[in-house]
Amino acid sequence: MSSFVSDGALAWSTASEFESQMIERTAALNIVYASLQEVFAQTGLDAPAGLNEETVLVGKDAVLDSLGVVSLIVEVEQRVEGEHGASVTLANDKAMSQRNSPFRTVGVLTDHLLAMVAEVSAA
Repeated sequence: MSSFVSDGALAWSTASEFESQMIERTAALNIVYASLQEVFAQTGLDAPAGLNEETVLVGKDAVLDSLGVVSLIVEVEQRVEGEHGASVTLANDKAMSQRNSPFRTVGVLTDHLLAMVAEVSAA
C-alpha cells in the first residue's frame, strides 16, 4: 500500500487502498467490541451505554477492572486467531514497557491489535 503522511493524517494514493485499510480497521474494531461485550457477559455486568473508541479500558474512569482487562486481552487474541488465523500476543514485553498503555481505550487497543497483526504477518 502506498501511503504518505500529510498534515498528520494518513493518506492513500487510491480509493481502493483506503477502503481496504478501513475494512481491516473496522474488522479489528468489531473484534474489540465483540470481545468487550463477551467480557461484560462473563462478569455479569451490564455494558455501559455508548461504547465507542474513546471508552476507557484502564485507568481513571475505566469500564473494566484489572481482571476484566486480562479477560479482554485473552478474548481478543482468541477471536483474532479464530476469525483470521493470526496468533497474536497483545500483552508482550513491548506493550508492557510502553509509556502509554496500549490498552487504555477501545481505539488505542484496536490500533495496537492492528500493529501486532501486521508484525505477525511480516514475520
